[in-house]
Amino acid sequence: MAAELEDLGLFDDIDVLINNAGESQSGPFEELPAEAIERLFRTNVFGPVRLSQLVLPGMRARRRGRIIMVGSMLGSFPLAHRSSYSAAKAALRTFATAARQELSPFGVWVSTVEPGSIATGIGLRRTKYLEEGSPYTQDVTTMLEHLDANERGGIPAAKVAATIVDAIIAPRPREFYAVGSRAPLPFLLGRALPRELMSKIVAAQHGLKR
Repeated sequence: MAAELEDLGLFDDIDVLINNAGESQSGPFEELPAEAIERLFRTNVFGPVRLSQLVLPGMRARRRGRIIMVGSMLGSFPLAHRSSYSAAKAALRTFATAARQELSPFGVWVSTVEPGSIATGIGLRRTKYLEEGSPYTQDVTTMLEHLDANERGGIPAAKVAATIVDAIIAPRPREFYAVGSRAPLPFLLGRALPRELMSKIVAAQHGLKR
């Protein structure tokens, strides 16, 4: 489909691309099906990367453009039983950071927005993998209960949208925006505390003792 649209020149005049589509996935690292991981990366990483590549020639030629990668704080602070999702969001952020260095001389700015917990009901649509009789059952159940509760009490989607708009209209957008889940406090703590301690804090916030 993308190739057909490219032939029609439908990507030539796009000034702003917001890569927001994605799948939320959970499950023990040991038990995640290979096909589920591949699907997640096709949706959350390869799709946004390819769309960005398609709009870039026109943006570069006009010497203006904005590409926003909507990630997740789990890309910066991974969580147990969310390894595939955390990894995909971290990959997206890394693509964006490197691409920004390449494209900013042409007036094209790539930014990453990492939201925390957002009240969107995504917990009802999350794909979940857990084998019957799994030794991880209690941990996964506890994590999901806390995760879903955090999302229900999270910030409204409009607040994230406002942050994305800020990144679009800024003359020189920042490389990274964090919103929700008491940001920027987690990132300040992440710089001040040992990584292992931060991992324990993230786990504890989701009912997990490590």
